[in-house]
Parts: sequence; C-alpha cells; structure tokens
Amino acid sequence: MKNFIKIKLNLFLISISICSLSLLTLLTSCNLFKKNGPNIAHIPLESNISSLDPANAYDLVSGNVIYQIYETLYEYHYLKRPYTLQPLLAEALPLIDNQGKKYTIKIKKNILYHDNPCFKGQKRFVKAQDFATEFKRLAFAPTNSNGMWSFNGVIKGLKEFRDKAKNDFKLFKKFDIEGIKTPDDQTLVIELTAALPQFTYLLAMSHAAPIPLEAFDCYKNDFSDQDLGTGPFTMKEWIKEKSVKLERFKNYRDDFYPNTGDRWAHDHDLLKDAGKKIPFIDGIEFYLLKDFQSRWDYFVEKKVDLIDSIPKNKINDYITPSGDLNPELVRKNINFEISPSLIYWWLAFNMRDSIVGKNKNLRFAIAYAIDFDKFIKLFTHNIGQKANSIYPPSIPGYDPRKQLNFTYNIDTAKKYLKLAGFSETKPPPTIIFDTRGNDTRNVLQAEFIKSELKKVGIDIKITLNSFPEFLEKARKGKLQFWQGGWSLDFPDTVNVLQLLSSKNFPPGPNNYYYDNKKFEELYAQVSKMENEQQKFNLLREIEDIVLNDLPWIMTFYDRKYVLYNYQLKNYRHSDLVYNYLKYVKIAY
Repeated sequence: MKNFIKIKLNLFLISISICSLSLLTLLTSCNLFKKNGPNIAHIPLESNISSLDPANAYDLVSGNVIYQIYETLYEYHYLKRPYTLQPLLAEALPLIDNQGKKYTIKIKKNILYHDNPCFKGQKRFVKAQDFATEFKRLAFAPTNSNGMWSFNGVIKGLKEFRDKAKNDFKLFKKFDIEGIKTPDDQTLVIELTAALPQFTYLLAMSHAAPIPLEAFDCYKNDFSDQDLGTGPFTMKEWIKEKSVKLERFKNYRDDFYPNTGDRWAHDHDLLKDAGKKIPFIDGIEFYLLKDFQSRWDYFVEKKVDLIDSIPKNKINDYITPSGDLNPELVRKNINFEISPSLIYWWLAFNMRDSIVGKNKNLRFAIAYAIDFDKFIKLFTHNIGQKANSIYPPSIPGYDPRKQLNFTYNIDTAKKYLKLAGFSETKPPPTIIFDTRGNDTRNVLQAEFIKSELKKVGIDIKITLNSFPEFLEKARKGKLQFWQGGWSLDFPDTVNVLQLLSSKNFPPGPNNYYYDNKKFEELYAQVSKMENEQQKFNLLREIEDIVLNDLPWIMTFYDRKYVLYNYQLKNYRHSDLVYNYLKYVKIAY
C-alpha cells in the first residue's frame, strides 16, 4: 500500500513537473514572441485608397502605399532639414545646361521591377524610356491624370503630344514628346520650355515614377490596382475597403540607411543604424480605420504602430498642459512627437459658379461672417495656427507680418451682403457645401459653417461625401463651396501658386477655376527665380491680388501630434518623406 501511495505520489510530482515544464515553455514562447514579434509595420489609413496608379493618385492616403511600392528619380533625405533632394533611381543630381532648360539625368543600372505577369517571367530592368512612357501617360487624355498639371507648359512638347495622341492607343505609341529624349537605356534628357529652378522637385513626385511600355499595353493603361514598382516593398494583398499588405521585395537592390542628418536626428539617436542595409522590416500592413476611436483602440492594443493624426479635441487626453506626454502613456512605452506641418487649410469657392464665383462681395460677406478663432478652438483645440497668408510658414516667402484683409465682424458681413445685392430678408440662393469626408469631424465643421452663415441670412446645404467621392468631384470641377487644403509637394511657394494657375484647371488642382491675367504674369516670373529679394517682393504682390479676389478664405496652418509605440524605431515624421517605411525598424 505504501509502495502504491509512493508510486502515485511520484507520478503526481512527475505530472506537476511536466505541467510546470510545459507552462514554462509556453511562457518562454510567449516572451520570445513578445521579444521577437513579427517584423511587420502596421499602419492605419483614415480613408479609402483612391488608386495605386502613380499617374493618378494624388491624395495622402494613397500616397502612403504608393511611395512604398514605386520609386522616382529623386527623393528627400530622411534625416536632413531643411529638406534636401538626393538621387534615388538617378545616379546623381541632374546636369543642367542651356540656361536652365536642359536636364540630363543618368539612370542607375540593374534597377529591377517587381515580378509582374506582363513581364512573362522575365526580369525587367528600368530603362530611360520607361520615364518617357510615364510622361506620355500623364499627357494622354484617357489617363485623366491629375499629375499632368505639374508638367504642363513645363516640358517642351507635352501639350502637343496630348493633342496628337488624342484618345488613340496607337497614336500614343507612334508619337513622342519633343522635349524628352532617351539616347541610351541609362540616359534621360528633358528639355523645358523655360528655366524652372523647382523642376528637380517635380521629379521626386510619384507622377514621375517609371512605367514600362509593355505594361501600358498589358493593362490597357489601367494601373489603378497594379504593382509596377521598383521599391523595397511589393503588393501581397489588397482587400478593398479593409486592408493592404505589402511584403519585402526579395530582389531589392542594395540601399542603405543614411549616415548624416541634422541636429534633431543626432539628439534622438536616429543615426545608430547609419550605413546598414534597408529595408529593415519584412512587410507592411495598412488597415482602413476611418474613425479615430478605431485607430486608438488598435493603437493601444499594439495592432498598429502609430497614430499620426490625433483629433485636436483629444489632445488634452494625451498631452499635459506643459506639453509633455500623459504619464499613463509614458508607462505604456508610447513615444510622442510634435512636428511642424506642410499642411494648411482654407474655405474655397468655385470661381465659375454663378452664385459665389461671380459675386466678390458675397465671398467677402462669407469671410466676415465666420468666427475663425472659434473654428480653430473647436476643431484644432487651439493647436492650429491662424492663417495670415496664402503661403504657409514653412517655406521661403512667408511673411509673419502679413495681415488678412478680413476679420470676424457680423455688421461688416451684412454690409458686404447688401453690396452683393442681398440681405437677411432677401437672401442669396442656397449654397452647396461639400464635405471632404463623412466622418464626425467633417460633419461638425460643415454644421459650424452653416450655423455661422445663417446669422447673416445665408443658407447652406451640406452634401456629405466620402473622401474618394470628394476627390472625384474636385477633379471634375463640380464643387461650389468647400474646405480646401494642401500638403506641399515641395518646399517652395511655387507649389502654392500652382494651385491657382489657370493652366491647372481640373483634373489639375485649380478646381477653384481661379483666373487672373496679372496673377499669371507674375507667377510666370517668380517660377523662374531662385529665392531672392526680388522674388519675395513679387510674391507679396501676387498675394495681394489673390486676397483681393478671394477665391480662398484662409483658415489655419496645421501641426502634427504623432504617437507611436515603443517597438517602432528610427521613426521621424515628415510631410514630404513619404517612403519613410524603408527606414523604420520593429524591435520588441
């Protein structure tokens, strides 16, 4: 009996030991998983992707994905401020001659495209001709590219090619652009109609990513859901309205983390991986999370690695009055960064509209009727900087002493309404205000504007749009009154003025249909100038013209409050370095 009990006891102890060992193994495995978790970056998207075609996509959401897949001739240095261009697919910065009108660019050898059925199992390397094909796509009418405006009137013969090719795919292949030559596979020569000091900036935009001619044929010029890139990541899966998964391109060429940077980069230890091969991560997963609460839940559960757009009314939940991160978030190993932004906002009018576009006094009545201080307090939590200029503070040419020619004043608004031919008892026709999205914030902003204008007898009808719907209306010039906004493509005032040039009517960005001959004359002059006092003088004159015409009612300049989890390393927010994910690491 004793022996039996002893045997039972030994078996029991053995069982406990086995269970303990199993539990220890399980815990160790869990700890190993936490320490060496999946080497994938998880990034939230606030709205649907409009397209993956670099010739068409021109919104920040689509750009988040596109710039990880596609590459351009040049890119912005990840760690240097002010922003500095460096070669990406080009061997070096362009050789510029003929008084600034001729650019000769050498293309790197052995740049491999991602695998694609249109290559029929063969390796395909980038050729100079691929850039010529993409410029032709921008000009080709069926592409309906909103990138055409960037190069229209800039590259010699671009418009003439558009006119000759018409809608015919055969003519697309028959004709070339006069100002683009490819003397060999590694040499691209671009001739401009006039000197444009900002032209190299344009070559860093996704619109200038190369596309092979055989792919143009294969997909009939429709790249809205295709991957023809050369970048560090390639498409794995796209579940529309839900998620996008990218994986590391296994044949990506040797590229390396930067070994220089500015003082901020040094202070934040962003140079510890200098010289190491990139990308560091194995893939990226983008999740469509339209409302902030969903993004926040994913963030605190570490299902996404960052939140780069905190609603301003939530700032006090996460940031103390002294500007530090909430101690509770610090304990959760969450990092915090305040970043100057290249994004700014205004209220916009369609200048061809028979109601708001043809009546300047009505536009001024609207400008005086809205309390923008209250708007900024409610919708930016006083984080946004009230706009005092059509130029943002982040670029040369901005003058902090500039004052707008309107302030909140109900009596003045009523005077202008009377000058416009209306009054509270004889109001103008109902004005349609289109939202940029259908989330709560967009709705509340529209309702605020409606309530403000109601005080002076102006009736607003709000039309809700998804962001892609809004973009489509903008591209077709079918908006009347709306909130305009812009994130600079390059750090120069010319990028602002392009939005108002009559050369850039839809599908270009001048969906305001602003057209002023004196503006065009001065714009043509400043676009050829380097940053100098004469240019700044002309910029002030241009600004006075725009503010007098009032196609825009300026509201505020943005700032970014970014939170990111401890496992995301090497992260630095930027409004211009869109391909930043090749530099980050995931380290648990």
